Amino acid sequence: MDVDAFVLTHRPTWDRLESLVKRRRRLSGAEVDELVDLYQRVSTHLSVLRSSSSDAALIGRLSALVARARAAVTGAHAPLASEFIRFVTVSFPVVAYRAWRWWLGTAAVFLAVSAIIACWVAGSPDVQAAIGTPADIERLVNHEFAAYYSDHPAASFALQVWVNNAWVAARAIAFSVLLGLPIPVMLFANAANVGVALGLMFHAGRGGFMLGLLAPHGLLELTAVFLAGAVGMRLGWTVIAPGDRPRAQALAEQGRAVVAVAVGLIVVFGVAGLLEAGVTPSPLPTWMRIGIGVAVEAAFIAYVVYFGRKAVAADETGDIADAPDVVPTT
Repeated sequence: MDVDAFVLTHRPTWDRLESLVKRRRRLSGAEVDELVDLYQRVSTHLSVLRSSSSDAALIGRLSALVARARAAVTGAHAPLASEFIRFVTVSFPVVAYRAWRWWLGTAAVFLAVSAIIACWVAGSPDVQAAIGTPADIERLVNHEFAAYYSDHPAASFALQVWVNNAWVAARAIAFSVLLGLPIPVMLFANAANVGVALGLMFHAGRGGFMLGLLAPHGLLELTAVFLAGAVGMRLGWTVIAPGDRPRAQALAEQGRAVVAVAVGLIVVFGVAGLLEAGVTPSPLPTWMRIGIGVAVEAAFIAYVVYFGRKAVAADETGDIADAPDVVPTT
């Protein structure tokens, strides 16, 4: 097929459709009928070009026009309930599931660093002396650590925890614009802090007490932090290795998908904050508090695996439903 001739022949139709889409809120009845007709015709043109042309920019522009026309024809947006259901059952879990290697790797390295530093701190009086005086350490392990979870009203503490955790996740995702390079540094700093606290508490014989306070909320909280770091580093890696797609297209698709994770993590951190404010300092037996944390963590992982695997089987990526095939370059 002569693509240039095809474009020359149908360009007026595309321009007319674009004009109608721009004025979609002020169309007459006849123009609405024309919009529907042109949408169907231009959709056919797009299918022809996809099978006959390698001009990515042209296909991208026409794909974007068809998507906008579809939105105008169907009422601009899908019902809010449908968008919400798609987000919960497809967009968030499929991006998390597709990042499982990065997610698992992030968790393994983080926990290994924390364990190594904890053993180092617990077994080295010199390191403990460098951290603080014996009086400072005694106050931390016997008073301040537990008081952190109970000295503030539950509602305000939950909000504080949610904001802090969301900020950590937001930085992890934002650092993807720097190829994700700052993310390991940020995660290492957090792992070191956890390791130091564990080392001091275990040295004082209160390691079990600390784990009893951390487990109810920390399992879900750390899992969410690992996910934020994983998708941020994966997006950064896309710049280096976009695969068989144009780099701009790969970045656009992956970037839009990562937004779904960012939004979903707001909810996950909200749940973790409620656990940290309500369950962690509660008078419930330790085994019950830990059991609640484990149950919530297991439910979250099961949710991601079930819906994520199902979405992958349907060839979903987490990208928006009406995304253009490529990012227009002109």
